[in-house]
Amino acid sequence: MRRPSVASWAAGFFILLASTIAVSAHPHVWVVVKSEVLFGADGKITGIRHAWTFDEMYSAFATQGLATDGKAPTSEQLQPLAKVNVESLGEFDFFTYPKQGGEKPEFSAPIDYSLEGDANGVITLHFTLPFKTPVDARKPFSFQVYDPTYFVSFSFEKGAAAKLAGAPPGCSTSTLDPNPLVAADTQKLSEAFFSNMSPGADFGIKLATRVVVACP
Repeated sequence: MRRPSVASWAAGFFILLASTIAVSAHPHVWVVVKSEVLFGADGKITGIRHAWTFDEMYSAFATQGLATDGKAPTSEQLQPLAKVNVESLGEFDFFTYPKQGGEKPEFSAPIDYSLEGDANGVITLHFTLPFKTPVDARKPFSFQVYDPTYFVSFSFEKGAAAKLAGAPPGCSTSTLDPNPLVAADTQKLSEAFFSNMSPGADFGIKLATRVVVACP
């Protein structure tokens, strides 16, 4: 059975009506990512903790009708929306792609999820992705956060792509930025191109930063 589109996820679960937004090319939604790589007491990687901050327009659509007395919605009011979102993200691999050697470690269901809004109405989704089996940090490990269809643009916060939590001494992170798009790729960023994109096409990886974790 064909998986639902990312546009459907955005429209259905973040209450975003993409058709009402005047856009001529992808992406439609922008997300700034901050991540933590979590370690257990045995030095293995146990999961990834995300904080995704959405753009102002998207945030306004997502929280429409939730504010009371002109005040921004509270974390308690946003919690049902957080639950629906993290549960639906499983359909899209949580837009998070870990890699170790030729293997892709699998995540369990997300935990510790919440949504919070700031004074400007911008919302941030927090959630943790535990690994089903902890990952041996002594072997090269990396991950990327991206939408293959590029409906959503994910970018790591500059200077703070990923932190380590509970890591053994000597562990570190580095980032590998994608190559700039060539002119031919830039010309593809039209609605017609993405509407006709074949199932399984992976355009977003061209623009995805890779976070690399190294431990002695």
